Amino acid sequence: MNAALLDKHRIADSFSRAALSYDDAAELQREVGHRLLARMPGSEPRRLLDLGSGTGYFTPLLRSRYRDSTLVSLDLAHGMLDYARRNRPDARGAWVCGDAEQLPLADGSLDLVFSSLAIQWCEQPHRLFDEIARVLKPGGRFLAATLGPDTLHELRDAWAQVDGHTHVNRFLPRTALERAIPRALGVRAFDIERQVLLYPELRQLTQSLKGIGAHNMNQGQPTGLTGRARIQAFREAYEAQRTADGLLPATYEVYYLDIEKT
Repeated sequence: MNAALLDKHRIADSFSRAALSYDDAAELQREVGHRLLARMPGSEPRRLLDLGSGTGYFTPLLRSRYRDSTLVSLDLAHGMLDYARRNRPDARGAWVCGDAEQLPLADGSLDLVFSSLAIQWCEQPHRLFDEIARVLKPGGRFLAATLGPDTLHELRDAWAQVDGHTHVNRFLPRTALERAIPRALGVRAFDIERQVLLYPELRQLTQSLKGIGAHNMNQGQPTGLTGRARIQAFREAYEAQRTADGLLPATYEVYYLDIEKT
């Protein structure tokens, strides 16, 4: 996403409000995070950052994997951090409210950064990567999972048959992310996977998106109430995409990045 499309204050507020429901709805987020965790290096970092730590689900897993590391968990949403502090008592370390594009951390202070499904909410990716380059030590690694533009294309296609408004979050393509990476960072791997969640009913998909706070964050979204006729037209367009098994698909295009400071 970029600054012209994104309201970061709304993002923080939305995820703060979703803190209590997030873990129950975050099926895909857990699966992607575990896949990213499996890609993490085996060597023990001295100082580690969980960037976009959310409810702190992966914080104790990182603590268990890197027992001797100093762990910092950072998130944009106060509500998420408050929830994590209350519900992850065994996840020792610092909980910090901060912006990935303006990290409140010293230059060259980190050996490793883990970030699962968080950096897609950054306004300007070049600022994110510049900050990663700044806070990493030489040889430090940044492993991240983020979303590509084909995410939830079924939802976007269904709404496109109804009106011209932006109803679905838009994410940057691989080429835009690669252009934003400075020379100080080298790309070790950039892998793309597609994961399809299947739902018996459309309301289960929309409730899931609401439960994790990831409903439409873009500018250009419709304001006011959506008319009953338009909602019905949207439902019919989405229903036409049912699979042979009678389920409604929701595709996520997931990018896995492994970046090293040279």
